[in-house]
Amino acid sequence: MAKKPSKTASGKAAKAAPRLSTQTDLSGNAVPEIAEALNGLVADSYALYTKTKNFHWHVSGPHFRDYHLLFDEQATEIFATIDELAERVRKLGAKTLHSIGEVARLQTIKDNDKDFVSPNDMLGELMDDNKAIIKRMRAAHDIADKHEDVATASILENFIDAAEKRNWFLFEASRTGTGSGH
Repeated sequence: MAKKPSKTASGKAAKAAPRLSTQTDLSGNAVPEIAEALNGLVADSYALYTKTKNFHWHVSGPHFRDYHLLFDEQATEIFATIDELAERVRKLGAKTLHSIGEVARLQTIKDNDKDFVSPNDMLGELMDDNKAIIKRMRAAHDIADKHEDVATASILENFIDAAEKRNWFLFEASRTGTGSGH
């Protein structure tokens, strides 16, 4: 039995929501697989951005200025990736995240709601989170490669490099100095 079209309050037939049409020559199953991987990265990037800003706002101690500026610089870089990843999903004709609730459901980066986190713990936690996001980016890159999506792979290669640089800076900032200056 055919479904009757729904009606609006005025009694007119309601228009069906337009479907997203894929704007790509990638195979049909490529788009949902790539979109799922990228949307996970969007969620993790939001979580990492928020945590990095949290640490930026709450860092204290003798290296306050250096860490405050480092965390702000890294948060800005992470935030810029969010738009590019989400727009890539849309270019493929898929839907991206709609809400903070959706971010919370998809994120693998854990929030840090503690009242106090030592600067060294902040550095360590951000290093671990950047490593986790690098791993997730590599997995997304593998999916893009599997479907010959060179544009997504290229974006991810640049973001992996940037995340590795962030991790390097966090690592170097976390090292304790010696009398020799190293």
